[in-house]
Amino acid sequence: MDVYEAVDSRRAVRAFSDEPVPKEVLERVLAAATRAPSSGNLQPWRVYVVTGEPLAELKRHATARALAGDPGDEREYPMYPAGLDSPYLDRFAAAAAQRYKALGIERDDPDRPMKIAALNSEAFGAPVVLFCYLDRTMGPGQWGDAGMYLQTVMLLLRAEGLHSCPQVMWTMYRKTVSQMVGADDGLVLFCGVSVGFEKEGVPRLRTGRADMAETVNFLGV
Repeated sequence: MDVYEAVDSRRAVRAFSDEPVPKEVLERVLAAATRAPSSGNLQPWRVYVVTGEPLAELKRHATARALAGDPGDEREYPMYPAGLDSPYLDRFAAAAAQRYKALGIERDDPDRPMKIAALNSEAFGAPVVLFCYLDRTMGPGQWGDAGMYLQTVMLLLRAEGLHSCPQVMWTMYRKTVSQMVGADDGLVLFCGVSVGFEKEGVPRLRTGRADMAETVNFLGV
């Protein structure tokens, strides 16, 4: 797949089929992703690949917490900054409205938070979830490295005909995840990434993007 095609076709898929993902494909993707940029070559990411019965058990525990109205574990970092202003708040609100409509959850549904959490904790049916951790001693630069690494992973997944959905939501149940994967207290859960083949016959959501002129300035060109 052409790189431009991979970038253009990558999106957060929220409906996966139960078709298994071959281990050799995951190994090929994750081996190639080690070439992702890393300041000082620290390569700060630590990834746990969970599938099969361990993932099924993790989904059961997380979904039970979600359906019980569990607000989740104490946050180790905020999902979003407090007090978002325009244009960021506008983009966030527009994307959220699209996403929940596609999932069949009405904006005024009193059970909306619980339903959203339950869908997320099922990883939208994905047969594989990658959990990305960083050492607690790492700083903002290394968190940026982890983002570039995960983007590399997601583009390589597209080259293999797979889709993905990065989910910061898993940090809400970080204790459940860490217990399941065996991550020690010296690691911070950055996010999970659901991986699989897209389920056929479901609405396909593609959120808009700001015009390049809103985010890019050319100087000397």
